Amino acid sequence: MTAPDVPNAPGGAPRPELSTPVEGGSRLALRRLAIDTYRENVAYLHRECPVYRAEGFQALSKVEVRANGKRILATLNVVDDEAIVGNCELGLSEDAFAQLGVDNGHPASVSQAEPAASIPALHRKIAGERLEREDFRAIVRDIAEHRYSKIELTAFVVATNQGELDREEVYFLTDAMVDSGRRLDWGERPVVDKHCIGGIPGNRTSMLVVPIVAAHGMLCPKTSSRAITSPAGTADTMEVLAQVELPEAALADIVRAHRGCLAWGGTAGLSPADDVLISVERPLSIDSPGQMVASILSKKIAAGSTHLVLDIPVGPTAKVRAMPEAQRLRKLFEFVAARMNLALDVVITDGRQPVGNGIGPVLEARDVMRVLENHPAAPNDLRQKALRLAGRMLEFDPDVRGGDGFAIARDILDSGRALAKMNALIRAQGARAFDPDHLKLGRLSFEVAAPAGGVVTAIDNLQLARIARLAGAPKVACAGVDLFRKLGDPVVQGEPLYRVHAEYAADLEFARQACAQAIGYAIGGEAEVPHVFVEF
Repeated sequence: MTAPDVPNAPGGAPRPELSTPVEGGSRLALRRLAIDTYRENVAYLHRECPVYRAEGFQALSKVEVRANGKRILATLNVVDDEAIVGNCELGLSEDAFAQLGVDNGHPASVSQAEPAASIPALHRKIAGERLEREDFRAIVRDIAEHRYSKIELTAFVVATNQGELDREEVYFLTDAMVDSGRRLDWGERPVVDKHCIGGIPGNRTSMLVVPIVAAHGMLCPKTSSRAITSPAGTADTMEVLAQVELPEAALADIVRAHRGCLAWGGTAGLSPADDVLISVERPLSIDSPGQMVASILSKKIAAGSTHLVLDIPVGPTAKVRAMPEAQRLRKLFEFVAARMNLALDVVITDGRQPVGNGIGPVLEARDVMRVLENHPAAPNDLRQKALRLAGRMLEFDPDVRGGDGFAIARDILDSGRALAKMNALIRAQGARAFDPDHLKLGRLSFEVAAPAGGVVTAIDNLQLARIARLAGAPKVACAGVDLFRKLGDPVVQGEPLYRVHAEYAADLEFARQACAQAIGYAIGGEAEVPHVFVEF
């Protein structure tokens, strides 16, 4: 069925003269609206639309949209401007439209959505009750199918944060999140991966660990996320060097041919409920231990990992501030991983300051390539941390004796085999022009100077990350912060501590104002440098 020839709507798709009743709703012409609603399906109807009046829809209610043999659930927004959506059209946000796989003007039906069956279980959790396995499966199923409104999602996130989940509930939640999407099977063991709980700028160890481990011959299919609240994620930084958004078939071919990859995992449909929950957790700055464990482990298990090295940084401005908290989190990860048959090695690392010298995609890519090239200016802290994490991963190989992993990893890096593997991955994924010695950084910059002489006694991870984001990172890859001094380094008054790069004047001014409030560095005596908690 095609829409009749009538004047075009904004964007060029034809408008039907009338909506046509069909089974399960009424037929309208789809309109792709260039609106990013981030992990939330949103539909738009004109207030004068006959379907809107006939169905008794209300703004923010859940509707079911059917087209092309597919079905999605969406939150309804009501508009009064025909320049946005006509009265015989159904507008969809970017993500929602892409899920249907159709063109502008394609006929679709819209109807009232059935309420989420798990709402009673949600109410019990809000009341502080302990939930059972089937309760979590029902809730997660409804979340993955977008049956929850943002208000209901927020209620679930807050309820599981305030009334902390016990360890059995965390296991139930993790298991339900794995079952909510696809689960990859690579047909061999071990399939290794490495993950950091986050919060440390510049911590791009994955981009070093993967080529080292893959060069050894172990299977390491690394699918990573983009940054949400940080200045760069692994996918953002790898995108400076190569394409990261790859079709699943092509990605699988790369993994089997090269024993690894460094790609964005957003297209794989792994633990989809996690993506929806993150859209609520991050704006609220909620990252409870139970939710963190379920999020990380569900993604790794769904991706087919059988063995995981987990990095928990500890420091005054890290996510985990003290060793007792790190040990509690470690035990929770280990309990759930054991129940899910995932071999887990938790490593507690130094989280007192950023890792490497750069914060932002281009600067972090420079640091990674310099380490791989054994460049004299390579940041030693990034090199050493990556080697030790890679060493722990290599010890998952039954042919590697415990304690030998670090030396093997160092040999792979020093010999150039890791660089060769990284270059092979870059070519396979689609290389981009990049020269670490001739960087194309933001054309605008300013330096932040030491307010006094002494040694660097503290670096605020959160403030440095905030400054880099205000400068434009990660959306502007060439923006960020280039660090000149680290903890314990001597400085004289007026000496530059770091340089901020931005591409746009407004971003530069935002970053400058943030630096005026707090530079993120403390200068004092050597005795004031905080003690480091590490297990290496």
